[in-house]
Amino acid sequence: MSAELSDLYRSLATVADGQELTNPELVRRRADHRARTRIAGTAVAVALLLGAVAVGGWLAIPADGSAPLPPPADTPGPLPTSAAPRPSPSPSASPPPSPTPARSTSSATPEAPTTGAAPPRQPTSIPDRAFFVLPSANRTGLESQVEGPALPMLCGARHPSDSAVVQRRGRYLAYKRPETPAGYVPAGSYRHTITIYRAGRADDALRELRQAVRDCPEQKLADDTRTWRQRVLDPGRYGDESVLFEMRAPYPDGMGEPGADEVRLIRAVRIGDVVTVLWEQGWEYTAAERAQVDADSRRAVAAIVAWLE
Repeated sequence: MSAELSDLYRSLATVADGQELTNPELVRRRADHRARTRIAGTAVAVALLLGAVAVGGWLAIPADGSAPLPPPADTPGPLPTSAAPRPSPSPSASPPPSPTPARSTSSATPEAPTTGAAPPRQPTSIPDRAFFVLPSANRTGLESQVEGPALPMLCGARHPSDSAVVQRRGRYLAYKRPETPAGYVPAGSYRHTITIYRAGRADDALRELRQAVRDCPEQKLADDTRTWRQRVLDPGRYGDESVLFEMRAPYPDGMGEPGADEVRLIRAVRIGDVVTVLWEQGWEYTAAERAQVDADSRRAVAAIVAWLE
């Protein structure tokens, strides 16, 4: 303790109205104790502040090392001020993908199947490639173009759809059985025609044909004393729709097997606005065979589909 401080203390003691003052050494110790207490309190406050910062940073970082978690949805954030500029989105950031809606497992509204097939185009003329080609085993080399009606007469029936014909072409061709040697008598022949109708009228042609057959169950043909019977048959699946009917009459005397009938088969098939007719006309009183007519009908449809594509 310095001499100046001791002298000052003695002076104060003299004017203190006779009150006893605390010993100077005790005052110094108390002052030193308060200084140490302030220093320790400051150190503890700093340590607590650093610990809070460290703990807060540790809590803000997830254990997997990913970005800090956002605050809860109900925690209000700082209100934006008009002076603060809005941050612009990063050009490399992309919006999250939209969730794909789950497909319904209900069977009440099944998905409509898709075929992927385009409707046939509207043609204006008939090329040669629209006619089918017989397999080599059935060819006779007898083939030519023909004019005239595409169908046999059915009790004088008229077909109003004929006024909607755009173009019609026909041909005649004879076929043989595969086992028949070339140059021998053919097994039968076709009158094959292809007709283009105006849009939406080809189905009228098939409807009129079905009705004409039903309205003419039997008839006599010119220069033929026999009675022919007509009936509609199950057409099978050909094109967009088809009609198949037969004409049947007893063989003339001395022709064919006794008691048997001569049979002609006629099939009309619609593909879009095109109708192809295969009229089996036989060869010297032969009877049409359904298997051969079915196979050649499929070839005729395939040729038209390939032409229209």
